[in-house]
Amino acid sequence: MNNQIDIANKIKNSYCEKQVTKLDELKSLDKKVKRPVKVFAYIFGVAGALVLGTGMCLAMNIIGDIMAVGIVVGLLGILMTAVNYPIYKQILKKRKRKYGAKIISLSEEIIEK
Repeated sequence: MNNQIDIANKIKNSYCEKQVTKLDELKSLDKKVKRPVKVFAYIFGVAGALVLGTGMCLAMNIIGDIMAVGIVVGLLGILMTAVNYPIYKQILKKRKRKYGAKIISLSEEIIEK
């Protein structure tokens, strides 16, 4: 009997209009700050790793016979992966400054309740 009530409540709730709470808004703002930065870091990191791998293949004469170019490309890949985290931190810092006041005020409103 209790299982039927739970199922009925789930179905009923799926048809009710969901009200956006301040906590939902706070979570949304937090995602808005962090998601673009993470996406950038993942894409840039993968690109750096691919450039590094390509440089290694060139330097070891696997995909060509141009060792000097391979070393330069490999160093570029190393540089890209090395600066990925500092760039991530800088972008995150800027986004936190942009949305920080709103997030803090919403957090304080939720905490005071």
